[in-house]
Amino acid sequence: MGRKAGAGAPARAEEQARCCGCRFPLLLALLQLALGIAVTVLGFLMASVSPSLPVRDTPFWAGILVCVVAYLGLFMLCVSYQVDERTCVQFSMKLSYFLLSALSLMVCVLAVAFAAHHYSLLEQFTCETSLDSCRCKLPSSEPLSRTFVYRDVTDCSSVTGTFKLFLIIQMVLNLVCGLVCLLACFVMWKHRYQVFYVGVRLCSLMTSEGQQQRV
Repeated sequence: MGRKAGAGAPARAEEQARCCGCRFPLLLALLQLALGIAVTVLGFLMASVSPSLPVRDTPFWAGILVCVVAYLGLFMLCVSYQVDERTCVQFSMKLSYFLLSALSLMVCVLAVAFAAHHYSLLEQFTCETSLDSCRCKLPSSEPLSRTFVYRDVTDCSSVTGTFKLFLIIQMVLNLVCGLVCLLACFVMWKHRYQVFYVGVRLCSLMTSEGQQQRV
C-alpha cells in the first residue's frame, strides 16, 4: 500500500499542474509568447512613427526577450517534460527558464517606466511642424526645457495622438507581460522546486537505519 501511494504521488502532482487538459506552466509559456509577439510588433510600429526615436522608447527588445523565454518554456514543457529532474540538461533548462523569466520581469518593468516617462512628456509638449520633422518643446517654466525633434514626421498629430496611444498600449502590454513572468517564476518555484520529498526520504532513511541497528 505504501509503494502504491508513493507511486501515485507524482501522478497526482502532475494532475494538479493541469488546467483545461494542458499543463499550467504550458499555458503560461503560450501566454508569454503571445504577449511577447504583441510587444515586439507594437515596438516596431512605434519605431516606424519616427526613426529618431531612441531605443528605450520603442521597447521591442522587451518583447524579443519574452519570446525567447516563451520558446524555451515551450521546448522544456512539451519536449523534455518529466515528473522528476532526472537529467542535468532538464534541470539546467528549468533553472534557465526561471532566471530568464525573472529577467524578463525586470525588463518589462523597465519598459513600462520608459513608456510612462515619455507619455508624461507628451502631455506637456507644445509641438509644431518644421519641414520634414516635428519639433516639440516643454513649457519654458521647466528647468530642463529643450526641444525634442521627431524626424520624418510631416504631421505632429501622429506624435501627439498615434504615438501617445501606442505608449498607453505598450505600458499595458508590458505590465501584463511582467505579471505573467512573475507568475511563471512562482509556478516554476512552487511546482518544480518545492516538490522534493526530502523530509519524507530523510525520515524513511533514518527509520530504515534504526531498524537495521535494532536487528
